[in-house]
Amino acid sequence: MSGKLEGKIALITGASKGLGRAIAEKFADEGAKVAINYNSDEKGALEVKRRTGGEIFQADVSNRDQIRRMANEIHSKLGKIDILVNNSGIWYLMPFDQYDESKVRRMIDVNLMGAIYTTLEFLPDLKEKRGVIINMASNAGIGTAARNTTFYSITKAGIIMLTKRLAFDLSEYGIRVNAIAPGWIETDLTIGGKSEEEIKRLEDDFRSRTTLKMIGKPEYIGNAAVFLASKDSEYMNGQVMVIDGGRIDNLTHSI
Repeated sequence: MSGKLEGKIALITGASKGLGRAIAEKFADEGAKVAINYNSDEKGALEVKRRTGGEIFQADVSNRDQIRRMANEIHSKLGKIDILVNNSGIWYLMPFDQYDESKVRRMIDVNLMGAIYTTLEFLPDLKEKRGVIINMASNAGIGTAARNTTFYSITKAGIIMLTKRLAFDLSEYGIRVNAIAPGWIETDLTIGGKSEEEIKRLEDDFRSRTTLKMIGKPEYIGNAAVFLASKDSEYMNGQVMVIDGGRIDNLTHSI
């Protein structure tokens, strides 16, 4: 029995760990050939390659020259892509009045500009293949009450608007563009380097903020990405899927 993504070629940026790794694994399970992008974690990328049978490609998505090089390598090894998942992202927590120029700029460059640059580079592929773009937003971009996330939230709000605009701008080419807005997910990014006591405190805190009293797992996002990448969602465009356990600490519930 063939998978939902059989014969498709998918690029997932930031796929050496966390959500990107989960998406790469789910895509491979559904028959896709995966291009595993990473910036610095080659060891993690090689492990994802082992699990998925995909190929790894190094590039900092905030650097257009590196993206061009990566595109040439992907085309040489795998061919033109059908699916682009703009997943690469970083976050720095800081109070608004402790603004750190270099950290804020880095978040903008990776989280927002990285998605723009990567989409521009692979747009000819996606036009030819009537492809799919999935952007990784966050419920922070809609507006949760999590402290010290103002600048990170701004980058993710930008991703949400980019998704809506691209859905409009690229519809004439048959390209569908949707986003996933996760809540707190237990990944290397959120619990890496923390003690068991600190992790438990985080889990209890974020569990209490959801109506379902659950902790987010990477596979929840991987499953959503498969849905958005496949024909199961062929009538969806310009939408934001919020997957956060029913967060109750929202500043607003609208998008």
